[in-house]
Amino acid sequence: MKTLAPVAAVDALEDATWLDSAVAIEQKLSHTLIQPQWLRDILHGVPQGHPLHPVLVQLPLGAWFSAAFLDLVPGAEDASRRLVGAGVIASVPAVAAGYADYGDLHEQQMRVGLVHAGANFTAIGLYSVSWLARRAGRHGLGKALSFAGLSIAGLGGYLGGHMSFRQASGANHTEDVPHRVEPGWHSLGPVEELPTGTLARRTVGDVPVVVLRQESSDAVFVLADACSHLSGPLHEGELTTGTPGEGPCVSCPWHGSTFSLRTGAVLNGPATAPQPRFDTRVVDGRLEVSLPGAG
Repeated sequence: MKTLAPVAAVDALEDATWLDSAVAIEQKLSHTLIQPQWLRDILHGVPQGHPLHPVLVQLPLGAWFSAAFLDLVPGAEDASRRLVGAGVIASVPAVAAGYADYGDLHEQQMRVGLVHAGANFTAIGLYSVSWLARRAGRHGLGKALSFAGLSIAGLGGYLGGHMSFRQASGANHTEDVPHRVEPGWHSLGPVEELPTGTLARRTVGDVPVVVLRQESSDAVFVLADACSHLSGPLHEGELTTGTPGEGPCVSCPWHGSTFSLRTGAVLNGPATAPQPRFDTRVVDGRLEVSLPGAG
């Protein structure tokens, strides 16, 4: 079946390298303006375990859709104006969360994201002017601006959906690991062949894993190697000491997501989903691993 023209147009946008100068500026601003790290983590959705931006955008869109309905009802001008204003206010945290996410995407995603953000800022601007016109008693102009804003917000939403579902930004990139690893224990070879105190890459079937054999205790920690954020290779990342409760940690070399090697928990975003962890045991000098509960 032939790809629909709007989808083909957005696919082409992914390769629009002429946007890259603006993309680089916005990426730098994202990391400069959205600080400190704990604030970025909240906006990414790390404490909630789920990206925050898709949730927050429901608030302004809900208010603006409701205002559009009331604009068709005689005598509802005051209520509609309040909803327009509420939507503009609610857009602020939604924009902040989206801007935090923007700085930690692949270049193709950022190109689409740049146009997505431009559409949304245009919609917010139209709604802001609509509120001012309504306040001045120019309800006809206010309604026209609102419907224009809703149309452009719809375009922004379409691009956001493309980023989420076609480009998989914000998706958990390790969701498939439990479905690709057979139940039971799998050998990773002689434990003595593993380097100590440094990250190593092995495979369980066709699933890459990152392995750490500790120097002090000979304990071995194993996580899925592809970062849950955007599939970065964790075995190429930075190994840090971490905290007593979380044990040693690894940071993704692509966007800096940090995970506990002991538990797989997210310690710093942009990742929001924990890293799949494997149980370990040594049998006859060979390291064996299994997904928790599948051994």
